[in-house]
Amino acid sequence: MVTVTPEELIPKDHPIRVIKRVADEALKRLEPQLSAIYSERGRPSIPPEVLLKAQILIALYSVRSERLFCERLQYDFLFRWFLDLPGVGTAFDATTFTKNRERLLEADLFGEFFREVIEEARRSRLLSDEHFTVDGTLIEACASMKSFRPRSGEGPPKSGGSNAEVDFRGQKRSNTTHGSTTDPEAKLFRKGDGKPSQLCYVGHVLMENRNGLCTDALVSQANGRAEPEAALAMVRRSIDASRRRVTLGADKGYDIGEFQVALAEEGVLSHVAQKEKVTPVLDRRTTGRRGYKLSQRKRKRVEEIFGWAKTVARMGKTRFRGAMRVGAQFLLTMTAYNLLRIARLELQSG
Repeated sequence: MVTVTPEELIPKDHPIRVIKRVADEALKRLEPQLSAIYSERGRPSIPPEVLLKAQILIALYSVRSERLFCERLQYDFLFRWFLDLPGVGTAFDATTFTKNRERLLEADLFGEFFREVIEEARRSRLLSDEHFTVDGTLIEACASMKSFRPRSGEGPPKSGGSNAEVDFRGQKRSNTTHGSTTDPEAKLFRKGDGKPSQLCYVGHVLMENRNGLCTDALVSQANGRAEPEAALAMVRRSIDASRRRVTLGADKGYDIGEFQVALAEEGVLSHVAQKEKVTPVLDRRTTGRRGYKLSQRKRKRVEEIFGWAKTVARMGKTRFRGAMRVGAQFLLTMTAYNLLRIARLELQSG
């Protein structure tokens, strides 16, 4: 008979050990908020911190659904060790996530968890307080184009069957006249000329330029003004420009006069890429400086965040419906990314 504990199975230099330690420290500081939503009535329920950590595992290990995660939890010792569950025994059911999601959303625990991890990175001196980058990416909604129908209730001709054929040829469809019956908050949007239209949301990220950590994130409905509006919202709540000189880099999509004026009013120096063949908002006094060129080089690192989120964390198409739930998934994905970055930086530093 061989006896071995999950603790012995995890390699000593595995990043998951650092991720677990940082996540546990962040959740320990959230204990008053977590205790407030933990029910003392009825049978013992799954602690909310376990559900938050489970979502981190789902993102880190590309698990496609909560039901599959619970199935894997039955035999995966690393998962059980990370959640502080016994090495053997029955795991919780997938419906536990569904039943407790509303309570976590109402208490804003997804956002609190994200912010506590950021504070841990700040204590470890991993964050820059001066140089930032902002960008956005499309998140495909959990809704079919067939669900995008006229608000009048008149649907297009279709054949029978559970997956009916729909012919939209010759129809003009827009968000003012049509809406998704599956996810009413998703909007029809296309990224640019020649790109396909799709029902989607927009995920926004504010990145610090020193180590590429995500310092703020949110999800908004897709429209032509979503990116600059979300950028200003994140700047106002996450950047303190009163004590130091702060720069913000971005791509050409943010080269809008109103946006740059608003940045100046907030005391933030714009390092936005300039559109071609238009009157530039920034002159050579800014674009000719070494700092501007460095920001333009660093800002491309934000694509690493989106690339990881869409490939590893499966955020390219959301599993949820409604802006609030999609936003919670996006925040947890960014939390998982930050935990992974912190772990790698700590291991590199020895």
